[in-house]
Amino acid sequence: MSKVTGTAPASTFATQPAKDMANAIRALAMDAVQAANSGHPGAPMGMADMAVALWSRHLRHNPANPAWANRDRFVLSNGHGSMLIYAVLHLTGYKLPMEELKNFRKLHSKTAGHPEVGVTPGVETTTGPLGQGITNAVGFALAEKLLAAEFNREQAIVDHHTYVFLGDGCLMEGISHEACALAGAWKLNKLIALYDDNGISIDGQVAPWFVDDTAARFRAYQWNVIGPVDGHDADAVDSAIAQAKTSADKPTLIICKTHIGQGSPNRANTAKAHGEPLGAEEIKLTREAIGWPHAPFVIPKDVYAAWDAKATGKTAEAAWKETFAAYKKVHPKLAKEFVRRMKGELPANFQQTALEAVVAAHTKGETVASRKASQLALEAFTAALPELLGGSADLTGSNLTNTKSTPNFRVDAAGAVVQTANANGDMVGGRHINYGVREFGMAAIMNGVALHGGFIPYGGTFLTFSDYSRNAIRMAALMKQRVVHVFTHDSIGLGEDGPTHQSIEHAASLRLIPNLDVWRPADTAETTVAWAVALQNTDKPTALLLSRQNLPYSPKGDSKLAAEACGLESISKGAYVLAEPSEVGAKGKAKAVIIATGSEVQLALKAQALLAADKIAVRVVSMPSTTTFDRQSADYKAAVLPKGLPRVAVEMGSTDGWWKYGCTAVVGIDTYGESAPAPVLFEHFGFTPENVATAVRTAIDSK
Repeated sequence: MSKVTGTAPASTFATQPAKDMANAIRALAMDAVQAANSGHPGAPMGMADMAVALWSRHLRHNPANPAWANRDRFVLSNGHGSMLIYAVLHLTGYKLPMEELKNFRKLHSKTAGHPEVGVTPGVETTTGPLGQGITNAVGFALAEKLLAAEFNREQAIVDHHTYVFLGDGCLMEGISHEACALAGAWKLNKLIALYDDNGISIDGQVAPWFVDDTAARFRAYQWNVIGPVDGHDADAVDSAIAQAKTSADKPTLIICKTHIGQGSPNRANTAKAHGEPLGAEEIKLTREAIGWPHAPFVIPKDVYAAWDAKATGKTAEAAWKETFAAYKKVHPKLAKEFVRRMKGELPANFQQTALEAVVAAHTKGETVASRKASQLALEAFTAALPELLGGSADLTGSNLTNTKSTPNFRVDAAGAVVQTANANGDMVGGRHINYGVREFGMAAIMNGVALHGGFIPYGGTFLTFSDYSRNAIRMAALMKQRVVHVFTHDSIGLGEDGPTHQSIEHAASLRLIPNLDVWRPADTAETTVAWAVALQNTDKPTALLLSRQNLPYSPKGDSKLAAEACGLESISKGAYVLAEPSEVGAKGKAKAVIIATGSEVQLALKAQALLAADKIAVRVVSMPSTTTFDRQSADYKAAVLPKGLPRVAVEMGSTDGWWKYGCTAVVGIDTYGESAPAPVLFEHFGFTPENVATAVRTAIDSK
């Protein structure tokens, strides 16, 4: 296979000592934090020499095109040290002018307190919550490995590394254990992490509370471990990275011994260097100590020249384009598919695939749990979309995230992706990930996969355990990434496992996360629509809340609804009129509206029938996605929920979120559950048609 190397020519380094290149980072970090009167100067000052070694001697990137598909990825996992990446991006030639560094941490600047993807050119992922950056990086490396196995032929069009800087805090966070153990199991040899081992955190010397043998820990994960090396010797770090790149079957951790606030006479090796400005006097002393006589935010031309990566970046990308052009001539279909996948575009026939899946759901009208309905939808979508990459946190048989098109991902002893025959007889790599009992790690790895491009990741666990995943879910929403969370066993309906596993507050809690779509579908049709919408959500993640218990298909009695692509159009708006009074025998206009989600839609329909027998006309609205419905026009919302009619919401969960719809009553549960069979629990907690009907009568009477 042809290779594309990104190592800069040796002559680049002869013109300017690496020491001055590192001191440019130190100076910019000191000056920006001082100007903002806020920030973390110590980590950038300590990692500056590491950055010189990586960014000027190994990292393959092009400042003129931060989105180049085969670039190396760099993740600053200890994101509080954001001035390191801002300084390096500026110095190497990205569109990050000095004015942005001067505006560090200011409103609407491109230099936020922590690096944010989509805000700063060259930033690959939003970091700050410690441990998630290294976990995102595992996702990057996994995506690279899978894409390489799928697309590389005579030419290696996917061939890049993922580099990570991380600190003590990242290693103390439990998620780093989850992610790094998986990286070793998956033999992600293109993943290289550089550990800024300075022994300092906010509370001071970490020795009293961080006594891990980090090297032994990572060797146990099946990683290569190099070092300790002197993290302030760029040549030593350079050699370690070169050694790490030779690994054929293991990720590598390079332990770099450093001093936080390196160069500061009075703040180095202290917690004070971590998260506060050095102060004008200490900055003056530091400039003298490191031999940096230049004024704040002034970088000499020769230092800029030494850092400038525009020419080498252009050359590296041009070489890859030449490789890709040769590949395209021999494999035009694969080349076209690779471009589509990396752009994040769905196949041209996606709408037809979605429509056929929804029509099939309506036609069959199956009574199945919505977790099974999800699997039925996935059978259609995974067959049509090779970019769908599934998984489960050790609950595949319960979450039902596997399909005929998604064999399990496995690697052989040499680290190669195991190929198996798919339904068409083609040899393909695995597309279903066994994450083990690692919900948080799974969620953050999926974020990394989505950020890398080429795949749409989805993964499953029980809804109750979304608590473990929550911060990674939030980060996906913040970063606007297309990630799908399959949360099953969504209520007290899971039964005997009891309150530890019964979700009460989780639906309401997830709905509070901005830019996260939450769906709780009631039947096979709604579940299929939910999947179709999730796959089209290019700028937000989705959470699907699915039942363990069987749910009957709800006939869509409204003729207009049936005509609108079998409900695809109306259901996709998050809420719709499922049943009018005339459809159940009651005459006249509705006197109230019952709003229900998921399994409780059946309660609403049965309550509607009970009320109809007493000549009380009630409309039933199914609202599978409150977050989607809330984005609709005022006219549409008014058509679904007419003004002046009492509204009663029904959901087996916390009631708080339903009052915003002007409900007179909410049939819900604001306590923890109990351990008993599901039907017993429904009766005990009042989830019966009779109780819902009573709530409606009371609401009408109180109007």
